[in-house]
Amino acid sequence: MDQPLWTPSEARVDAANLTAFRQAANARFGLRLDGYDALYDWSVAGKEDFWRFLWEWAGLKGDLGGTALVDGDRMPGARWFPEARLNYAENLLANAPEGEAVVFWAENKVKRRWSGAELKAEVSRLQQALKAAGVGKGDRVAAVVPNMPETLAAMLATASLGAIWSSCSPDFGAQGITDRFGQIEPTVLFAPDAYWYNSKSHDIRAKIAEVLTALPTVRAAVIIPYVDAAPDVSAIRGGVAWGDFLAPFTAAEVSFERVPFDHPLFILYSSGTTGKPKCIVHGTGGTLLQHVKEHRLHSDVKPGDRVFYYTTCGWMMWNWLVSGLAAGATLLLYDGSPFAPDGNILFDYADAEGMTLFGTSAKFIQQAEKSGLEPIRTHRLDTLRALASTGSPLMPENFEYVYRSIKADVHLASISGGTDIVSCFVLGNPTAPVWAGELQTAGLGMAVAAFDDAGHAVSGEKGELVCTRPFPCMPVGFWADPDGAKYRAAYFERFPNVWTHGDFIERTAHGGWVIYGRSDAVLNPGGVRIGTAEIYRQVEQLPEILEAVCIGQEWDGDVRVILFVVLREGLTLDKDLEDTIRKRIKENCSPRHVPARIVAVKDIPRTRSGKITELAVRDAVHGRPIKNTEALANPMALDEFRERPELEG
Repeated sequence: MDQPLWTPSEARVDAANLTAFRQAANARFGLRLDGYDALYDWSVAGKEDFWRFLWEWAGLKGDLGGTALVDGDRMPGARWFPEARLNYAENLLANAPEGEAVVFWAENKVKRRWSGAELKAEVSRLQQALKAAGVGKGDRVAAVVPNMPETLAAMLATASLGAIWSSCSPDFGAQGITDRFGQIEPTVLFAPDAYWYNSKSHDIRAKIAEVLTALPTVRAAVIIPYVDAAPDVSAIRGGVAWGDFLAPFTAAEVSFERVPFDHPLFILYSSGTTGKPKCIVHGTGGTLLQHVKEHRLHSDVKPGDRVFYYTTCGWMMWNWLVSGLAAGATLLLYDGSPFAPDGNILFDYADAEGMTLFGTSAKFIQQAEKSGLEPIRTHRLDTLRALASTGSPLMPENFEYVYRSIKADVHLASISGGTDIVSCFVLGNPTAPVWAGELQTAGLGMAVAAFDDAGHAVSGEKGELVCTRPFPCMPVGFWADPDGAKYRAAYFERFPNVWTHGDFIERTAHGGWVIYGRSDAVLNPGGVRIGTAEIYRQVEQLPEILEAVCIGQEWDGDVRVILFVVLREGLTLDKDLEDTIRKRIKENCSPRHVPARIVAVKDIPRTRSGKITELAVRDAVHGRPIKNTEALANPMALDEFRERPELEG
């Protein structure tokens, strides 16, 4: 394709926060930055000035101190703003809209809204209740929760005290919850009585009671009434209903414990499919600055905007979403199935609530297309300015579907980063064209490159996604990793003093990026490196196929490509369909990409955030144990991949 799918109007570029920021930087530093590329180059070369100026321009609260960066030539080891004092919750609540700050839909079951004053009042009472329960600076508060207003308030109250928040979604199994929270020894646990999914309620009180037997440090288990207005909590050790937990306290001004820049704010978790999840600790200042940058500059979020991301509280996009308060946005929260009851509910939500940013996953967009949804015909979407996609690579055809069937004039931003940095390496640029299949730009202040095996930066060919200079949202470290050995091994062993992220990526002629999947899942038949996303792009365009997973099977001293496909109901994998699949892959990729075997399965295992687990499939095919099936949303799906006769010859 030699033309972009979308180009912002001159008026839109002029009105963008990114333009205002660039002009302000020119005035402040006597620069002549004439566009995004020049701004990006300055943000990397002059990183200390860039990050400090971002803080000042955004009007954030706190004191950064006089020193921007210490040991800036070390990764890990660089320290940002070592004299700073700030509070994350203070910055979110100071900018929360006075009118509607939070809107909540739970499928078609529950609808609620809180004003800024109501949110602050709830945070105040929670702060006092947490103090009374013994929570203080550095203590951990854990939550097994839906994406609902009470969750937001509990997190803000935790952060206001300088305590550390960690959450997962209520569909996790008991072992998955204890594998995570058992490592961090929380003082208080939040959970609902039940949650909604696909119009059905799922009571989790028995599961919470079981979890608490493995969490002896928990002093109070606060149960949020959700499905039942007055749930019985008597069987839960330390159980107390939300209303009773708050009843002794009257709302007052929220106080804020200002903490150092790298003081722990969030603990997030790796997927855990190769063992117990790693506990990734994210700092206060780096998280705040990075999210403010991504919301205000890369997503063009303005005060009064209404921001939505379809996410659970076990995915880092929840942490990203709620930081939108710091940009003055109203948060549109959602819990439940994204397709309940008739497939259109998220687009209904967008129309009803004036959504300006619609965030979702690539899989949602693919499924919407497969389901024949055409919101461009059925919904107004007149307020929608931006649509963001993450979780897996968004294929070029999915880009085209968005502009053909969702909205023609919208900034489509395919974004990628991860739990490791609670943010993005590559993402959107609202002042630049959108090209099919491409992530538009590396994030400001992020020295992103693609490295070949020798550690040289390459363009126009595939390589490892790396970041060659320190950035503020690098994790503080891993929990219970006192000498940092696990942290260094995770990101810095491949290329010393360089962050290696684990994605297979290519810089394009337009200055954008294409991601081909996780580099640890890259196929290597005959020594040729192949990204699985290249194969998925071809296969998932076929109407017979709902989704696919591809692995490399060790075979006869080499690796051969194995493709598993989920077919539409009523179809079978016959020779004609196999020939069609192979022909399409050969013609549009290469003969090396063509699978040696194609196998039909009913389901594909995925993590609880919806990502296909290629490594778990690979282990199952090779008869290796899957160390932590609790990390999977559908672990029984792995049974279909073990001892397949089709793979024995």
